[in-house]
Amino acid sequence: MLKRLLDCNTTDLESMNKDQILKSIAMSEGRILACETIGAVQPMLGNITNAEFVCAMGADVVILNMFDVIEPQIWGLPKVEPKDTIREIKRLTGRLIAVNLEPAEQSFSAGSDEDIWSLTNGRRASLQNAKAAVSMGADMIVLTGNPGIGVQNKAITASLKAIAPELGDKVILVAGKMHASGILSEAGRGIITREDISEFADAGADVILLPAPGTVPGVTMEYIRELVSYAHSLGLLTLTAVGTSQEGADQQTIRQIALMCKMTGTDMHHLGDAGYIGMALPENIMAYSAAIKGIRHTYRRMARSINR
Repeated sequence: MLKRLLDCNTTDLESMNKDQILKSIAMSEGRILACETIGAVQPMLGNITNAEFVCAMGADVVILNMFDVIEPQIWGLPKVEPKDTIREIKRLTGRLIAVNLEPAEQSFSAGSDEDIWSLTNGRRASLQNAKAAVSMGADMIVLTGNPGIGVQNKAITASLKAIAPELGDKVILVAGKMHASGILSEAGRGIITREDISEFADAGADVILLPAPGTVPGVTMEYIRELVSYAHSLGLLTLTAVGTSQEGADQQTIRQIALMCKMTGTDMHHLGDAGYIGMALPENIMAYSAAIKGIRHTYRRMARSINR
């Protein structure tokens, strides 16, 4: 019998296919929390990966941001072969793992080639990189853009069209933006529209990523609720995202955002990686989790052994 992702043990996840995972998320009724982490910076706990830390605080899904599939790097990870990096994170956390890939030709930011913020070849949303992520064990690929990278919605659609026919039956495809990503013409409500959602759906998306209400100018709970309802009418799930450094705000703000996201009807919630840098503030992960699913389910996720 299929369980809600809310109740799944590690062994349950290991036996589930893509369609079962999507159904399990939907069955959880808006109580799934995904947390971004950056592996290429010093972990908050020194020799413990940020991925392990967010899971200890109640994350249901780990999203690897700025993860280069050609030269994978996660500080704090035991030494493994590069091709086994994601599998090792899965072994240590017992969670579903997503990888951000960015549909952009070049970064709009002014960093040098050595700057970790600059877009590298292994972070681009190409079919080759998507295949690499899946071969390394990724359960989800998130097609989105970091600040200043310059990702446009039409580029997300193009990446979906390239990736979905080859990998659509193997990996969950998430598409959308949580902020403008340097494209001023796609700021505010222009970050994502009904037309964008329709195009993403036609191109093979499974989940639509939307900015969380209150995180970017002009994006209200009512607007996102309308888009969530539209995505659901197309048979898609949704992920509301906090990607504006408010994952490092006070807990009252975090709880307010969490409840607004819940009121939109979203299926999953996202916290970004900019508490200080590398992950959300740990206390905010727990506060967000408690706001959307209560302390009992939050503690259950925190306490559940990965050996179950």
